[in-house]
Amino acid sequence: MARTNRTTRTTRGDRTGPESLRRLLRREIAGTVGLLSDEHDFAAMRRYRTFAFDDHRTYLDQMEALLRARASQGNHTSVALFDPDEYAVYCDEAGLDPDAVTSRARYTAELAAAGPTVPYDGRPLADLLPELVDESVRQATWEYATEMLAGLGPCPVCGEDRGRLALAHATRLLGAVLGTAASGALHLVCSVGTLPQSLFSVLEADRRENGAVDVDEGEALELTAVLALGLATGSPGGLVTRTVTPGRPDRVYGWRLRPEGLEPLTAGEVFDAYCTDVTTGEPIAPEPDVDYCAPPDLGVEQNHPH
Repeated sequence: MARTNRTTRTTRGDRTGPESLRRLLRREIAGTVGLLSDEHDFAAMRRYRTFAFDDHRTYLDQMEALLRARASQGNHTSVALFDPDEYAVYCDEAGLDPDAVTSRARYTAELAAAGPTVPYDGRPLADLLPELVDESVRQATWEYATEMLAGLGPCPVCGEDRGRLALAHATRLLGAVLGTAASGALHLVCSVGTLPQSLFSVLEADRRENGAVDVDEGEALELTAVLALGLATGSPGGLVTRTVTPGRPDRVYGWRLRPEGLEPLTAGEVFDAYCTDVTTGEPIAPEPDVDYCAPPDLGVEQNHPH
């Protein structure tokens, strides 16, 4: 009996020895890699002596091999975009040597905490990169719109913050747009122009037969902020919805932005917008199985609070 117990303890010790335990713990450590996605950013990093690569294609191949190796070992890795200009500013403000591996590691850790990332799921980098770029653009758009809203100041009528009022108004309008759409896959596009820079936001959603709507929270926040900024500044812009329901023609309709809210476009205006070449002004053939129509009544108070 004593011999059996000693054997059991020895076997268990082999399975849970220091090396085995460390291997198990490595699987529970999440990591982030900062990726230089294009030739321009890659070239900017080559000025650092400690940056070992001199060919972007080789760099991407090695990065992909690293990600695959970590995934094969059961390690979770997120991918972030590494911006050399922001990195240089970060090092300057933090008093770090930019030509140091440890500095790049610290900056990447900051990206993991605050910047947009996507999890590596085994896809080739060529397939993952567009999603990562979209996430980065979405966050940058949201940050820009919210910063602009925060700078609008108080309402001259009621004294309340104009940015908050606009966000509340935009939230109600977006809820009405989603709530009055037909069931199916929804594709919303909001564009705002003539600001210091034009803004463009996309929201994908699904409206079930029971009326419930599934949306990506990040996309919804971004579109709401862009819509709010367009309303608050009186900038020209529009909101267009496309509903895709199996077995039915797609429905396309929209509104133009006005300070007081959303002004419905007529079916003819929607048709003209989709069936006119924006460069030449020449008509183009409409898409098959698409119904260009007037939007439904949103059923909400359109007037801005002030």
